Amino acid sequence: MSKLTKSYIDRLPLPKVGSNGKPCQSIYRDGALPGFGLLVGSGGTKSFFVETRISGKVRRVSIGKYGHLTPVQARIKAQELLGSIVLGNDPSAEKQAVAAKATTLGAAFEDYLVTRKDLKPGTIKNYRKCVDGCLSDWLQIRLIDITKDMVQKRHSDIGKTAPARANNTMRVLRAVFNHALAKYEDAAGKPVITINPVERISRTRAWYPIERRRTLIKPHELPAFFKATQELAYDVTRDYIHFLLFTGLRKSEGASLKWSNVSLEDRTFTIPDTKNREPHTLPLSNYLFDLLKQRKDEGSDSVWVFPSPMLEGPLRDPKQAMAQVGEGMGKHVTFHDLRRTFITIAESLDIPAYALKQLLNHRNPNDVTAGYIVADVNRLRGPMSQISLFIIKNSRS
Repeated sequence: MSKLTKSYIDRLPLPKVGSNGKPCQSIYRDGALPGFGLLVGSGGTKSFFVETRISGKVRRVSIGKYGHLTPVQARIKAQELLGSIVLGNDPSAEKQAVAAKATTLGAAFEDYLVTRKDLKPGTIKNYRKCVDGCLSDWLQIRLIDITKDMVQKRHSDIGKTAPARANNTMRVLRAVFNHALAKYEDAAGKPVITINPVERISRTRAWYPIERRRTLIKPHELPAFFKATQELAYDVTRDYIHFLLFTGLRKSEGASLKWSNVSLEDRTFTIPDTKNREPHTLPLSNYLFDLLKQRKDEGSDSVWVFPSPMLEGPLRDPKQAMAQVGEGMGKHVTFHDLRRTFITIAESLDIPAYALKQLLNHRNPNDVTAGYIVADVNRLRGPMSQISLFIIKNSRS
């Protein structure tokens, strides 16, 4: 082995082409300093490295590129690294620790979203709305520089006008910090982020109390509701809103329904991707069967049951239509009010608790008994029919 000098390195040939047709990498080890070497890449790039045993394993640590470093400079750095390793240090881990400490909120947030494979697109959208809308000036700040005082003040500032948004934003921030606590470590394998500053809000009980919405459509308001929906510009929007009321589905679940998930022969439909990620199959009451059959008979070529009348794809959150319905009723109405109305009607009809849970696709992991009950869609036909008949009867009074 020759000593890695400038004249020697300049004379080195390019790597040969392997049997697979791709250039190989060539390694040249220094004859004077054990562990010091040069890697010649397929494109002719030349990089210095140190190779030695670290924590029982042979590891290679990059020093820098030839051209950026002279052989003399690289040799000095190699001697320093080898000496540090002899003392028990791990240069790669130290480099990783430095990078971890430099991680910004923006980088950690993106890493969190990539790591969490179970997040739905709608959830990610809401998370980005919180971070981009309320923490945009923090995105380039290192996580280790975000303090408890900063978090407390930002939570208070947001909460002056939007208490719910303040809570949601800090919950997202708390999740990002918990992710960082588990992932980013120093050379000794200890967490770089040692505290979650959002915990101060919990410890001081500073979360804003948010009253749960209880708005719904009362039985005596159903005639006005149906009258208002009949005045909508598009039949597909009217049918979609009626479908949500008669099924208790979330708006995204109803909008994403495809004809391939509807069986008019069995009088059932299935939502394959729900909030709890379990497929949700429900029977069609007579009203729902007639609604879907009419839509099918009208000859739509769309794969969607409720296609957008303006764009390709399904309906996209027709807020204006719902606002128009609210104006016709003389009150503010939301899509989730339809789900609350369905639930309230079902409870008023004394539908059994387990049947009600199945209708709403609610899952309680602490309910041991429910785990032994196998839901049969036919057992839900009676409850679905009861709810439909109640809505129809009160809509005509």
